[in-house]
Amino acid sequence: MDGVLIDSESIWAEVRRQFTLEHGGHWGQGTQEKMMGMSSPEWAAFMHQDLGVEPTPDEIVAGVVDAMAARYRERIPVLPGAREAVERLARRWPLAVASSANRPLIDLVLHELDLTSAFGATVSTEEVDRGKPAPDVYLEAARRLAVTPTRCAGIEDSTNGLRALFAAEMRAIAVPNRDYPPEADVLDRADVVISDLNELTPEVIDPSTT
Repeated sequence: MDGVLIDSESIWAEVRRQFTLEHGGHWGQGTQEKMMGMSSPEWAAFMHQDLGVEPTPDEIVAGVVDAMAARYRERIPVLPGAREAVERLARRWPLAVASSANRPLIDLVLHELDLTSAFGATVSTEEVDRGKPAPDVYLEAARRLAVTPTRCAGIEDSTNGLRALFAAEMRAIAVPNRDYPPEADVLDRADVVISDLNELTPEVIDPSTT
């Protein structure tokens, strides 16, 4: 969802940076990149232990998620072509969201975009054992769709997201995040690289449809 359907990575960075600095922590270059793909227990522990944020990890999650939800209620930063891409692919295959975002944020965003019914399953990394780059969230999404992982394709924008797809043995389609692009060696491993969601067609998902 983040970085694929909505342009939200910079919002995550702003919110977590502000929370960190307001609660006794420090924020350096590359901090946001380190947290991309982590589940909320993982990034909250990182903020508490490594960044020196004073509240407990549970308090950190609650504060950050509340702030993110408030931003989304003001405006959902939907990416160009996202709605059309979802509708285009949903006519052909069952879809799932496998996101590092928290459950309340997934539900809020899909509701506000009127896309809830387009997805047969939604999974947050807070609902599995490990966040990205581990494959857990993708494997759980496939399980909920009752589809073999190797028969799935995933769309990702980040280094850790792509690594999660590789580990899940899914077809990996990269749409690089403009603010936090994937590492070059990871991007080179993607099955397909597209510049935006207008290029995300059934033929890109499954070349045999051509």
